[in-house]
Amino acid sequence: MSSPDKDVRRAAAAFARPSLRRSCWQLLTSVGPFLAGCAAMYLVYPLSPWLTLALSVPTGLFLVRVFIVQHDCGHGAFFGTRGANVQVGRLCSLITLTPYMNWASQHGAHHANWNNLDRRTAGADIYSACLTVREYRALSPGRRLLYRLPRHPLIAHVLLPPLIFLLLYRLPFDTPRAWVRERLSVHLTNAALAALFGVLVVLLGWREVVLVHVPIVAVGSIVGVWLFSLQHRFETARWSADGDWNFVAASLDGSSWLRLPRILHWFTGNIGFHHVHHLSPRVPNYRLSACHEAVNALHPAPGLSLLAGLRAPRLTLWDEARGRLVRFADAERRDAAAGGTG
Repeated sequence: MSSPDKDVRRAAAAFARPSLRRSCWQLLTSVGPFLAGCAAMYLVYPLSPWLTLALSVPTGLFLVRVFIVQHDCGHGAFFGTRGANVQVGRLCSLITLTPYMNWASQHGAHHANWNNLDRRTAGADIYSACLTVREYRALSPGRRLLYRLPRHPLIAHVLLPPLIFLLLYRLPFDTPRAWVRERLSVHLTNAALAALFGVLVVLLGWREVVLVHVPIVAVGSIVGVWLFSLQHRFETARWSADGDWNFVAASLDGSSWLRLPRILHWFTGNIGFHHVHHLSPRVPNYRLSACHEAVNALHPAPGLSLLAGLRAPRLTLWDEARGRLVRFADAERRDAAAGGTG
């Protein structure tokens, strides 16, 4: 590892220190307002279902913030002890509907192979993995359609996110058989959720439970999945083959720094500073901004505007010839041009 890379990693590692006071405060200001939002939605439902639906927006944003707490616990970054991280992560999983242990292990695999063209995982991940243009053009027309359809922005970023959290996470369908603990976490989380929502249905009614919690999950999952998708798929993202892959470059040039208004950074737990998160996953989310300032002085990273972030979901293929991510339309246009000159 070169000396500049060592300096950058050393600068980031200096912030990998959880603060018990700050972690407890963030937990309180995430879970507390979320529960208050749910309670407010139940209270106003008899008066106005439309007001209930409107309240799902801020409550859904607090759901994203709770998910970031769970995410940090999965990295062992939120508290100083493993036991505290696991217990709080499990608590958060009953709010996020995401099995803690299973998701943390799956996410750890992502941190081992991100933006590496030779180590892409096949299967269900349509948000942080992609085909190359050459691979896409080698597909038959039917397989191209099957590949494109779930990646259409309306399907991938509006329809699928709620289904992922409500239904897909109820099954360990892509969890290796050897991951016994992770598979068990899915079933235990399901049992706890069944008990929790069963009590709510008995006390408040099934219609009220559905009309309160489904919109919250819809808002939180759509925002959260959009954030996740553009963390490695944006206009200047760097992807490399195994021989050229470099940890620091893949972190700072292959992961996004999303410049959001301060209030949105707060709601999203600073996950927009994703480049420094990959550089040092043990940095708690509330230290990512300060970590960015220290690292950026050594290795400036290009920022991603909110507008560019809204356009980023259309970048779905890696163009090896151009060294950048492109849209399906760009690959189809090149295919048509090649056919016209043949």
